[in-house]
Amino acid sequence: MKMVVTDFGIDKALRTLGVKAINEGASTGSNYFSNGGIIESISPVDGSLIGKVKTTTKEDFETVMDVATKAFKVWRIVPAPQRGEIVRQFGEKLREKKEALGKLVSFEMGKSFQEGLGEVQEMIDICDFAVGLSRQLHGLTMHSERPGHRMYEQYHSLGVVGIISAFNFPVAVWSWNTALAWVCGDVTVWKPSEKVPLCGIACQNIAAEVFAENNLPEGISCLINGDYKVGEFMTKDSRIPLISATGSIRMGKIVAQEVASRLGKSLLELGGNNAIIVTPDADIKMTVIGAIFGAVGTAGQRCTSTRRLIIHESICDKVKLAIVDAYKQLRIGNPLDENNHIGPLIDKDAVKLYQHALKKVVEEGGNLIVEGGVLSGEGYESGCYVKPAIAEAKPDFEIVQHETFAPILYLLKYSGNVENAIDIQNNVVQGLSSAIMTNNLREAEQFLSVAGSDCGIANVNIGTSGAEIGGAFGGEKETGGGRESGSDAWKIYMRRQTNTINYTNELPLAQGIKFDL
Repeated sequence: MKMVVTDFGIDKALRTLGVKAINEGASTGSNYFSNGGIIESISPVDGSLIGKVKTTTKEDFETVMDVATKAFKVWRIVPAPQRGEIVRQFGEKLREKKEALGKLVSFEMGKSFQEGLGEVQEMIDICDFAVGLSRQLHGLTMHSERPGHRMYEQYHSLGVVGIISAFNFPVAVWSWNTALAWVCGDVTVWKPSEKVPLCGIACQNIAAEVFAENNLPEGISCLINGDYKVGEFMTKDSRIPLISATGSIRMGKIVAQEVASRLGKSLLELGGNNAIIVTPDADIKMTVIGAIFGAVGTAGQRCTSTRRLIIHESICDKVKLAIVDAYKQLRIGNPLDENNHIGPLIDKDAVKLYQHALKKVVEEGGNLIVEGGVLSGEGYESGCYVKPAIAEAKPDFEIVQHETFAPILYLLKYSGNVENAIDIQNNVVQGLSSAIMTNNLREAEQFLSVAGSDCGIANVNIGTSGAEIGGAFGGEKETGGGRESGSDAWKIYMRRQTNTINYTNELPLAQGIKFDL
């Protein structure tokens, strides 16, 4: 099969990343093998076939797990700072191949080239974070109630970490998990979304180079490919103590129940229904920028995308006019053309969900002030390009309660004080990202207080989208409660052990218990 060639050098990017016309979908490093069916990677940019990937069978998975578990026994005894050095080298490889990987992310997923580059930069950043972390996997020491005893806690490597990632961030979310898992002494088995399998192949190729150059076991980084049935291989496998899964709430509930049934651990990053509260003291210019990037960035396909704009009634018309005017300036088209703001949705199924949401909000009594629609004609042949839409709605509309992965922004009005806006914001099942636009210190602090936002992320005077890797990323309620990336998120990738050492000739018991023989 001939590789797709565009004016933007996709063919060169694929060669640089070692992505072939037909790729084996299971890998234990540089060793690729697969005996399953074929996944076709179709670009939403122009509808072209980029490449094919063979899926992973149960027998392939058993081979992967055998290699991974053996690699873990070697990797876990490598000192953590030395593991950090390997992650540093991986980060350097990413720097070398940033443009190529960014282009593949953009072309296979459909996000803008700048966002593709930004996603690879996130990978580089988490590698830098993990390198420093490799010398800071601290436990605690504590005083014993028994004389001549010392107590402390330490963290040990957990084992094989299973990673299930979504299409919208095809490489970054994997790296959040992988970089931390590796410095913690774990090995990883990754199932990328079947919608973006080539990004997984590319990342595995880069990782394999690093491990080969350092004479380390290939199984430290493993890859499997396929649909949800392949993911079930991991969720049901007791050899995998931790499953980190990113996706829909529906998917997360299935994963959580399956993993819990075998008393495994799950790290879930699920849906978001994120809102920005705009108070009378808001800076309108900043609000417009934050809201628009949040709503249309990645064509509204971020878990942190802004879905709801909750505006005080006194400034609602002013904000509405400013945003509608700004939407007129948006350019939609090939995401590798940096003149464009918005690329396509991931596939035609996503387009159908977008159309359903627009129909539903009107049926419930909403008003489309910026009408959407599917674009056609030259440059839009894939059928995946849609217009960003804005709808005036009410908070209790059923469609507003749900997350639609598309560039649809709901304008909601509130009256009275900021507590009313916070109530509206919190009155959804999701709890990922939130923001308030205000220059009023009291409102800002109230939003961040225990009685304020119930989300895992709460921002003041920035939007809901665009988290930095230094802070723990994740949400509450049906978003899953997981935390990835920065802060102390590393702890879930390790097992904690409490140790007590008696350095006396006596054996006193705790709580003063007497047991004389």
